[in-house]
Amino acid sequence: MRLSEFSGKEIIDFENGERMGIIGHSDLEINDRTGEITSIILPGGSFFGFGKRREDVVIPWKSIMKIGPEMIIVDISGAHQASRR
Repeated sequence: MRLSEFSGKEIIDFENGERMGIIGHSDLEINDRTGEITSIILPGGSFFGFGKRREDVVIPWKSIMKIGPEMIIVDISGAHQASRR
């Protein structure tokens, strides 16, 4: 799969069906030796820059259950909150 095909997909939480974000608005952590994607990092942000900034969510690649034509289903029970480096 090409990155351009991957970037427009929505990320959906398997447990509650919640839309978590879009791959194009997130970061990918890539292993620099193998070139493999190791995780997806969803930015926490804040509502229009107001309020407390939420933590980023790191979704390990192994937490991806299914990649479909329009969405990616993830099990975020393996995900964790992380501060931006």
